[in-house]
Amino acid sequence: MRIHTLDLRFIGIPGLIASFLVESGGEYALIETGPGSTLETLRTAIRAAGVEEEAIKKVFVTHIHLDHAGAAGWWAQQGASVYCHPNAARHLVDPSKLMESARMVYGAQMDSLWGEMLPAPVERVVVLQDGESVNVGEVEILAWDTPGHARHHHAFIIGDVCFTGDVAGMRLEHSRYLSVTAAPPQFDPVAYVQSIDRLAAAKFKTLYLTHFGAVSDVAWHLSSYRERVMEVYERVAADFRAGVSVEENRRNYAAAEHAIAMKAGVDEALWEKGEDANVTSMCADGVRLYCEKGL
Repeated sequence: MRIHTLDLRFIGIPGLIASFLVESGGEYALIETGPGSTLETLRTAIRAAGVEEEAIKKVFVTHIHLDHAGAAGWWAQQGASVYCHPNAARHLVDPSKLMESARMVYGAQMDSLWGEMLPAPVERVVVLQDGESVNVGEVEILAWDTPGHARHHHAFIIGDVCFTGDVAGMRLEHSRYLSVTAAPPQFDPVAYVQSIDRLAAAKFKTLYLTHFGAVSDVAWHLSSYRERVMEVYERVAADFRAGVSVEENRRNYAAAEHAIAMKAGVDEALWEKGEDANVTSMCADGVRLYCEKGL
């Protein structure tokens, strides 16, 4: 088996969003498609890896957020089967509500950031339950239900490696700063920690993060990320109980994360790069929304 990390160069910046090309026994699969805006970059990267895109018959998406699955419909329209969580399927078949919600958030930037999400033909969308697997050549790709970032989230496992989507967070350029992926509306710290613990118990050799790339210090990463999830939740929950406004919550969240990143050795350029991939204001809103529902 070979795993190719394909850099989608989101908004022209390397190292923000990855897709993974899995090659085994003469068959090819894609894990994560990235957004519609980077589809041509993805297709070019596949060809540069020596693979004809027509050879890709199986596509796996960890969840249906646009940075992970925005181009899935295009692949389905080319005849590939798209494998997803049971709660993700309807949004792949009809992405109109997803796109409408995103347009409300991103406004005039929507098209340049994310591009178009095409509807996937219903017969090309295949639901995987927790523990179900799909053969690709000589390997099995196993789906694990891993909520916390989103309720419709799968991690995909091949032997001792795991493609984590967003359930193991964002880590750019192998820095020691782990950014919690907590965009609204489904952040849930209890489920998140349970999912992280499930990954940690498996003792994977390598994690493949969509944001970004291979991680080999798996035990440290997962234990540290578990702490980070609870840290951001407890911080926002305290502000929420104190009556802090939405805008002040965003400012507090950004300031605290910036300080943590700087202490971890991140420079300003990498911090700004991280903001392009996992915006602190949006994460602050995601954690606060959980607090509004539950506190």
